[in-house]
Amino acid sequence: MPSTTPAPGGGTLRRRADRWLAAGRLLGHADTGLVALTVALQLGIGLLPVAFILATSQLVSTIPDAMSSPGRHGMTGPLGVALLLAAAAFVLQQLLAPFQSVLGELVGRQVDGGCITRLMTCALRDLPVAQLERQELLDVLSDARSGFERVVPTPGDAAAGTLALLARYTQLLGASLMVTLVLGPLPGLLVAATAIVIRFGQRGSLGRFGTARAALAAPRRRLSYLRRTATSAALAKEARVLGLVPWLRRRHGTEARGYLEPLWAVRRRLLFRPFIALAVLGLVGGATALTALAEQGAHGTLSLLQLSAALQAVLIPMRFGVFFPESDMQTLYGLAGYDALRRLELTAAEHGSADSRSSSGGTAAEHGADDDAIEPVGPIRFEGVGFRYHEHGPAVLDGLDLELAPGTSTAIVGLNGAGKTTLVKLLVKLHEPTSGRIIAGGADLAGIAPRRWHRRIAVIFQDFTRFHLTAAENIGLGRPEFLGRRPELRAAAERAGALEVVDGLPHGLDTVLSAQYQGGTDLSGGQWQRIALARALLALQSGASLLVLDEPTAQLDVRAEAAFFERFLEMTQGVTSVIIAHRFSSVRRADRIVVLADGRVAEAGTHEQLMARDGRYAELFRIQAERFTHDRTGAEPSTGAARPSVQGAAR
Repeated sequence: MPSTTPAPGGGTLRRRADRWLAAGRLLGHADTGLVALTVALQLGIGLLPVAFILATSQLVSTIPDAMSSPGRHGMTGPLGVALLLAAAAFVLQQLLAPFQSVLGELVGRQVDGGCITRLMTCALRDLPVAQLERQELLDVLSDARSGFERVVPTPGDAAAGTLALLARYTQLLGASLMVTLVLGPLPGLLVAATAIVIRFGQRGSLGRFGTARAALAAPRRRLSYLRRTATSAALAKEARVLGLVPWLRRRHGTEARGYLEPLWAVRRRLLFRPFIALAVLGLVGGATALTALAEQGAHGTLSLLQLSAALQAVLIPMRFGVFFPESDMQTLYGLAGYDALRRLELTAAEHGSADSRSSSGGTAAEHGADDDAIEPVGPIRFEGVGFRYHEHGPAVLDGLDLELAPGTSTAIVGLNGAGKTTLVKLLVKLHEPTSGRIIAGGADLAGIAPRRWHRRIAVIFQDFTRFHLTAAENIGLGRPEFLGRRPELRAAAERAGALEVVDGLPHGLDTVLSAQYQGGTDLSGGQWQRIALARALLALQSGASLLVLDEPTAQLDVRAEAAFFERFLEMTQGVTSVIIAHRFSSVRRADRIVVLADGRVAEAGTHEQLMARDGRYAELFRIQAERFTHDRTGAEPSTGAARPSVQGAAR
């Protein structure tokens, strides 16, 4: 599907045609029968005003005869028939008008549903994570997301608004034909051309305003973030304690002016003068047609029916330059969200993985079916792996060589910025190495479709998602196909030490894990981590063979963390696992400990081997042990040079 944004240099007509085609293509997301019914309704609503004009004109033309011969004209005569037809056209138009909105809403909802599915697929699967970390793409994603929140018109509104224009143009066509039949081809062409030119100019100004608005995506995203943050319950406690309200008010005013003032300036420049010019054009065109009508009427060449019909018909095109509430804002701003969606999809197609390139078709194998997942037979090896987040940025990993033996636990430790979390992102194929390669199952990981690889991985990230869903869903999303299988969910919770948490909830597994919903409840940080671990272990017990934990115990105290790892290492014996940790004492029982420094492996071995070597690991281990002893006893730590921090994780 081509982009709705035309190539630079394209003419105005081409740009306008591209947007009409884009709106038309959106209708492919709606039910064909519903679209056909809506089209028929719009045509009917467009023709009824023309029928009303003809009926009222016939009514006016029969009044002289009715007044001269009152006894000869009743409700069954020409006067009565014209009156009934005019009333029928008027009443029918009023009855159908609400259905215009109803059917438009149905079409819009179906179109939005299809587009939202495409946006989720693009953002959550097709777009590489590296692209989602770019500032300009985040602006586009924000516009795409807001385009479906119904704060501004949506792509579905644009599609429905396009159908609504059928009624307007049908009415214009009928009025122009009446003027042509009464006054001749030239006046009919004149009123039609005047209406089209005014409409074209008005829409052109609105379109240029929409383009200028799209260029302000970055300040609009900042303003939107500030509004969401300043009105959320999450900020309420800190806002009170820290006295943030005055600052938030000032900052909101600054951000609002930074966005709105350039927008207002563009609006005045684009809309004021064109409005004056178009108003003058409409006045000239309408006056010319009315003058022709007056001249023929003065010469007695027009019947009363023709005079009434032409007079009313001339007024319809003259109103064509006004704002159309059922379509103008919808087609102008509704397609902005669709444009942003198409830009995301094009970026995914250009930079995406094998998954995104095959997302529009292909076999089950190409889509990563369960039976086609990669089984990492043998060790997983990092061979000379280097990585930079940006082309000219610093090297986070630089010539890293590492082997993860199958069926063993490997703990990755190191200072902040050593590259621990970056290593995890490469291992789970959220990024690709800048240099070097990763070998798994005897194959280069770069040639394996991410979805095939992900089926064999269970992972907990440091910033894991806390879904405002039930406990069952929070655990079951480790493998969505297990959502309805309660025994498996409880087994995963028990292995993670979360069963006591689940059983203590008001409704057990059916409790929503958020106090923002009726019957829901909040969890502590440690409880949430057990739920997240249960989610990972569910994936493990349903076929995954590589378990990755990125700072899984960051919110637990020392004792709880030690107990967690003690139990974790026992229950995952024989499983290939990678653990990122900042407390060295917690991972001392891991089969192998790897110390990262300067983007490379500085040391590796068991705890005993590394302590005997008395190198970097032993030094950092003693620093943490000394601090822990100080925290417990209150004794002053030994003096010496400033010690480096070992808390937290790298990117």
